[in-house]
Formats: sequence, C-alpha cells, structure tokens
Amino acid sequence: MLRWAILFLVIALIAAFFGFSGIATTATEIAKILFFIFIVLFVLALIFGKSRPPK
Repeated sequence: MLRWAILFLVIALIAAFFGFSGIATTATEIAKILFFIFIVLFVLALIFGKSRPPK
C-alpha cells in the first residue's frame, strides 16, 4: 500500500510539473488517503502483533 501511495505522489509531482493541476490535485489526495490507511494498518499490526504469546 505504501508503494501505491508513493506511485500516486510521483504521478502528482509529474502532473504538477507539466501544469495539469486537476490531475495533480486528484493524485495528491489519493496518495494522502493511501498513506494514512497504510499508517493505520501499520500501527494496528504493531499493536496486535505484540499481543500474541511467543511460541
């Protein structure tokens, strides 16, 4: 998921460089959403991964 967020960020930067502000804005918003979803899932994995007893 982090890979997708980085991909959309790169697309947004390239679109902004060439002057496509609508595409750049949309790609930036998608990258932000994917990044925050990644952070939430990462934190949940840290919390629930530690709660398992060792084998």
